[in-house]
Amino acid sequence: MNAYEAKIERRRERLEARAARLAAEGQSRIARARQISDGIPFGQPILVGHHSEGRHRADLKRIQGGFSKGYEALAASEAVAKRAENLGQHGISSDDPEAVIKLRAKLAGLESAQEKMKAANAVIRKAKGSAAAIPALVALGFSEAKAANLLEADFCGRVGFPSYAISNNGAEIRRCQERIKVLEANAQRAPAPVVEVGGVQMVENVEENRLQLIFPGKPEAAMRAQLKGHGFRWAPSAGAWQRQLSNAARYAASQILKG
Repeated sequence: MNAYEAKIERRRERLEARAARLAAEGQSRIARARQISDGIPFGQPILVGHHSEGRHRADLKRIQGGFSKGYEALAASEAVAKRAENLGQHGISSDDPEAVIKLRAKLAGLESAQEKMKAANAVIRKAKGSAAAIPALVALGFSEAKAANLLEADFCGRVGFPSYAISNNGAEIRRCQERIKVLEANAQRAPAPVVEVGGVQMVENVEENRLQLIFPGKPEAAMRAQLKGHGFRWAPSAGAWQRQLSNAARYAASQILKG
């Protein structure tokens, strides 16, 4: 596990702990609301003018608030737990120091799949879609079940791999190649000097893959809104407003610093 993966794991643990706290809070609020509710006889109306009226109304308000806030906390717990579950599951992050290595491995798999799909279609065309293609498809590495499945016509009457599957895979190959190119260029780029405009420092933190804006104090509300609108987020650990390092981030920062 490299430093980036360890960072993701620590973040997952924090999210899981937060989800557990929210779940406990929600369950506690609901239990308390039920306890108060159990103390009121079923169907008991508010006795207007009676000495119990104020307490009864207050209890009803606490019951309503307890259930409402309790279920809100449970819903928030589920959302945070989902974030923890999905963390790191959306592809290869540019923040990962091993991103290029992982992307090259992914690229090799995509290119292999592309050649395999094309070869399978060539075999199927040669056999004119007959079962005679199965041995050759198995020789390419497909299971007999998969080979037989490729010979079954789809809703459009097509056999083999449809053209869109090959086209989509080709597009993914090109995206992967472009990402490798960009990441390698970033790695070779000389560290940019720190730029200061109006007391605000713009720092290209290559190690963290972040473009950081460091203010001398807390920015005004309008500036904070502008930063968020340009994709910058406050990072207490860095003492900076930052977003992932890219040409788009550099342009956004220049627009912000122009005022």
